[in-house]
Amino acid sequence: MANPGTTTADPAPKLNKTLDGWFEVTKRGSNLGREVRGGLVTFFTMAYIIILNPIIIGTQADVQGNLITGQPIADGGAAIGLSMAMVAAATALIAGLMTILMGVYGRFPIALATGLGLNALVAFTIVKQMTWPQAMGLIVWEGVLITILVLTGFRKAIFDAVPRSMRAAISVGIGLFIAFIGLVDAGVVRTGSGTPVTLGIYGSLLGWPIAIFLIGLLILVALFVRKIKGAMLISILAATVLAVIVQAVLNLPLAKDDTGAIVNPTGWMQNLPALSGFSLPNLGLLGRVDLFGAFTTAAGPAAVVGILLLVFSLLLSDFFDTMGTIVAVGAEGDMLGEDGNPPHTQEILLVDSVAAIAGGLGSVSSNTSYIESASGVGDGARTGIASVVTGLAFLASLFLAPLVEMVPAEAATPALFFVGFLMMAQVVHVNWEDPEEGIPAFLTIVLMPFTYSITIGIGAGFIAFVLIKALRGKAREVHTLMWVVAAAFVLYFAQGIITSLIH
Repeated sequence: MANPGTTTADPAPKLNKTLDGWFEVTKRGSNLGREVRGGLVTFFTMAYIIILNPIIIGTQADVQGNLITGQPIADGGAAIGLSMAMVAAATALIAGLMTILMGVYGRFPIALATGLGLNALVAFTIVKQMTWPQAMGLIVWEGVLITILVLTGFRKAIFDAVPRSMRAAISVGIGLFIAFIGLVDAGVVRTGSGTPVTLGIYGSLLGWPIAIFLIGLLILVALFVRKIKGAMLISILAATVLAVIVQAVLNLPLAKDDTGAIVNPTGWMQNLPALSGFSLPNLGLLGRVDLFGAFTTAAGPAAVVGILLLVFSLLLSDFFDTMGTIVAVGAEGDMLGEDGNPPHTQEILLVDSVAAIAGGLGSVSSNTSYIESASGVGDGARTGIASVVTGLAFLASLFLAPLVEMVPAEAATPALFFVGFLMMAQVVHVNWEDPEEGIPAFLTIVLMPFTYSITIGIGAGFIAFVLIKALRGKAREVHTLMWVVAAAFVLYFAQGIITSLIH
């Protein structure tokens, strides 16, 4: 059998000439069987997002104390369970449709789904300042803006304006932030007595829920180092099965009461892992978007600037991941041209931009290209047919979405924590011996988890980068866009001062 990494096609059913010509199957040395196999490998490698996105999007309250469904978070576990199930259904639907679009129009073996990091920015920063529909409205505007940048060819100019060290720092900072969220949601890190945070319960890892987290993490690490495809999904499912068994035997309570106070320290942090009756997927989150509310309710010009910077933060987080991802996936399959870009780059970027809009309209946060697609390419996928297969698998998973509410945070968050490790790999792209790179990168990385805000990390890093360059007499080396963005972030941080002066 031919090596899937080569361009030699092995025997398999053939497509008709029209489909073969459009998808360039023969031209890229592939065949139908290899594309189907590669598409399924990609799906199982990234299907964890159907569980992780509800943990992030479906469990957080907005500025009014409401979940994404509109129910008050104070309604407790049942409300959170319903919210998670609805987010899971919408996540699977949007991912399926956008991945199929990528396959048919972009003709590239890359899948899309809600972006980790992007959803964290929405759930832990943006909705603390506005309602969920308003936050999703900002996602739509971010997607519209990126689409315009793609169509005008300006997207590459912005990509080139931000130094690689800052792009790497943003990725690493988001990774640490996500890892911290995973530890908090699992109860492994909690508010301390006399310290801001502490380990587990009074410095000890007690209780079955935390044990489930540790077992899940151990399974994930073991599978990953053994290079087992779908390690994240397998670990989540294994930990969930164990959690359901533990709950059936011990009948453990939730850790928090309706006010959010921890009254049962060794209980489950968010939802009970109990078997529930099957129901059809609930797609009630689709279209719950307020496009203008965030701007019309803003208290003065400074607040509007702050909202625009939130959109810019979304754009940055989405921007660099996509450019890096499509090049990395193309390199995995030896599909890059002489310019270092994959075929149909413009179409790929356009679909990715439209996916951001679709993520907002679907109330699941911006959808973006997934680096996990490289697993399918490594297994032989070379064309958009693989993406069509992955998208169809996402649509089929819609009917499993109602079961997501039985997955406890303790079973899903090991994967969330592990994502931090994967994103940490970008730290090598920062020259730590050069203060022009090291100090801005350090501020970007540490302030994201320490302030619980991705936007603050990006803003502090940008300001520091421009300031240090100016102090060293290298102001002319800084791209004009960096100066503009740094000035905007100064206004963002000065919102309180500006508002007090106005009043």
